[in-house]
Amino acid sequence: MPEPDKSARDERYDAQRVETKWYDRWQQDEALYRAEANSTKPKYYVLEMLPYPSGALHMGHVRNYSIGDALARFMWMNGYNVLHPMGWDSFGLPAENAAIQNNTPPREWTLRNIANMKAQMKRLGFAYDWSREVTTCLPEYYRWNQWFFLKLYEKGLAYRKKSKVNWCPKCVTVLANEQVAGGFCWRHEDTPVETRELEQWFLRITNYAEELLRDLDKLEGWPEKVRTMQRNWIGRSEGALVNFDLGGAVGPAGSTITVFTTRIDTIYGATSIQLAPEHPLVADLAAKKPELRAQVDNLIAEQRKAKETGDIGEIEKHGVDTGRFARNPFNDQPVPVWVANYVLMDYGTGAIMSVPAHDERDYEFAKKYKLPIRVVIVPNGNPEETVAEPVLPFTTQDGLLVNSGAFSGAGCDDAIRQMSGHAEKHGFGKAAVTYRLKDWGISRQRYWGTPIPMLYCEQDGMVPVPEKDLPVILPENVKITLSGGSPLQNVAEFLNAVCPRCGGSARRETDTMDTFVDSSWYFYRYTDARNARAPFDGTTAAYWFGARGIDQYIGGVEHAILHLIYSRFWTKFMRDMGLVKNDEPVQRLFTQGMVIKDGAKMSKSLGNVVSPDEMVARYGADAARLYSLFAAPPDRDLDWQDSGIEGIQRFLGRVYRFVVRNANSSVETRLAASLPANDGTASGTLSPEARQIQRKLHQTIKRVTDDFQGRWHFNTCIAAIMELVNELYAAEEAITKGAIARSLVCEAQRSLVLLLSPFAPYLAHELWEMLDEPGSLLRAPWPKYDAALAKEDEIEMPVQINGKLRARITVPAEAAGDEGLVRERALADEKVANAMAGKQIVKFILVSGKLINIVVR
Repeated sequence: MPEPDKSARDERYDAQRVETKWYDRWQQDEALYRAEANSTKPKYYVLEMLPYPSGALHMGHVRNYSIGDALARFMWMNGYNVLHPMGWDSFGLPAENAAIQNNTPPREWTLRNIANMKAQMKRLGFAYDWSREVTTCLPEYYRWNQWFFLKLYEKGLAYRKKSKVNWCPKCVTVLANEQVAGGFCWRHEDTPVETRELEQWFLRITNYAEELLRDLDKLEGWPEKVRTMQRNWIGRSEGALVNFDLGGAVGPAGSTITVFTTRIDTIYGATSIQLAPEHPLVADLAAKKPELRAQVDNLIAEQRKAKETGDIGEIEKHGVDTGRFARNPFNDQPVPVWVANYVLMDYGTGAIMSVPAHDERDYEFAKKYKLPIRVVIVPNGNPEETVAEPVLPFTTQDGLLVNSGAFSGAGCDDAIRQMSGHAEKHGFGKAAVTYRLKDWGISRQRYWGTPIPMLYCEQDGMVPVPEKDLPVILPENVKITLSGGSPLQNVAEFLNAVCPRCGGSARRETDTMDTFVDSSWYFYRYTDARNARAPFDGTTAAYWFGARGIDQYIGGVEHAILHLIYSRFWTKFMRDMGLVKNDEPVQRLFTQGMVIKDGAKMSKSLGNVVSPDEMVARYGADAARLYSLFAAPPDRDLDWQDSGIEGIQRFLGRVYRFVVRNANSSVETRLAASLPANDGTASGTLSPEARQIQRKLHQTIKRVTDDFQGRWHFNTCIAAIMELVNELYAAEEAITKGAIARSLVCEAQRSLVLLLSPFAPYLAHELWEMLDEPGSLLRAPWPKYDAALAKEDEIEMPVQINGKLRARITVPAEAAGDEGLVRERALADEKVANAMAGKQIVKFILVSGKLINIVVR
């Protein structure tokens, strides 16, 4: 059916009509966004972090997904074979807690939410390859969590032990160290985390600590903020382990205290040993001295309160003397053993030697409790003359040892090497490296998670479930009471099993896996999502990941030491299995800013959520997407304003009206498309109006292209497109009169639609069809700019006199560095002449194309 004459088109932009039309078309084409099989094109894997199916999207989600969607569309148009999948992080506490609150079984609640959120994503026009959809709570996915667990167990990287763990009383489960923020639960920011002693499953992520730290240097495409957060969390410290003898058995914790120190060269200045309040030895000492228990509990409370404020380093130093002494192995001198609130159990061994003369915190503590202060390091020079010279605490490592036995006179660095060797030679210590990073506790005493595939047999003890029996299915219709441990221990048909070794009775493990297990490897599953024989095919994954990982990953910085560090560990383990070839999962990472409403991060708990459904109904999906990218640079927070999206809707209406009024016939459009990019006309022969459009068009193409390939300031991209539209409107009278060649107008309109398509795909597709362009807009080639045509004919330069702006002059662009011409133009300006009246030029400074400064007196 021929396109109606443009004069008959309605110039009013009806977003609902346009978007409904294209939404219906896109739903009928299941292969529209699929990655190509056996493609000869270069590949590009772009991915946004998969969401929790919490019930509905809000505009914070829309912003994140709009960034990735714009990039995917840009790469398709640049000839890449693009993989852009989506899935659901559907196990874990958020889904289970929401299901409990709504009195609905977690599976039913979760799958209903997935259907709702998926429908929202489709209506927003996100270009996802839904044939690769992953849902982590379904057996076809979590069976591979269990398979990986068995492989980790085989390699000794999964183990069970009794230890002190973080416990959230509101979640009623254990939390990993990474899930505790400032002493609070990561999901309940107002709930202090408690410490309990439980038997739990751990993964030996610490086996990869050095590699995780070292390989951060490879991640040049990651924000430095994220790399710094990971470096600090891994927390590598070089030093020495030294055993201080307690002089007899004290209890199960042993008869020695092992301290970790980075300054073994100061050990002769140690005047006490400080234990963390939660050090295992403290419990043994307190058992024999009941009054000590109450004092230690106070220290623990002080430490917890300091963690809650996030400023543990500034805690007021308090301690308690245990009454016990330990022997310094270097000089056989007894040193008192204290418990101190500023010593942390998660650093080193949880025990330090206190050297007040050479450590600020130790000095403060010693002054408070009147402990001896012994100088053992002095500034470089003659030790005999400078022994009393240092201002305490003297903490520099550039000094000489004194009062240190046979090591006196040595420099600090040499002494550290010598003394570490001495300790190892005599069996009471050694050089060592410690990490703040601890093994990953994955046990959760909750129902909604991957069952851990282990059995407990009375005869054979702990037995792994055979691979052939996977998956261990999570039962349905389980009563969730949030008391008395995991609900699975009350489900007899799940709990009771047969031992695969002896055939006797066994019981299943009732803890489930941390939800971050699900998200540690999901992006590999996307490459081969329907594989029933393996988690994924290694060759297929190798194509999409290459040597350096996902080409572009997009998500929140809050996952820097959670998902992002766990997924790096998982990739390295899979590499060591031979399943993948890459060392790192992600080549480039982008962390978007938050969406702020009423002064706070947009979230359901705060009741400040803006629903995309409402925005789509009022303004259209394109306006919602475009505003989320335009209102602020994507790496910064966006302060949501309804008036802003209204302005975007008006802009889209302007674009629509211009094309309606100026759309060419199909013959003219095809003719224009066949002409060279410069309209077949030398720029010098164009009218001023035509040259202005041509220049602005190529400047806009360059600006948008450069931003996609560089800093991703899509707000400036969209602003540039708006400026182009303003130029087209300003030239509309000249277009109507025929003063601007029809082919140039066609080129401008066609390029405008292409530039807009990553950000507003519904309107762009409608206009593409209106222009009678052949083929799919999604695969249409991205426009190319001509640097010569983008160049300004003239440029404006500010003129300063003695540093003060006095005028602006216009000079030919190619002559902007010609001092003679520029000087002549500047001095001829009336404002400049008046400002210089009666003055002598001392210096004429020209910064080519940018600035003129005339120094006078």
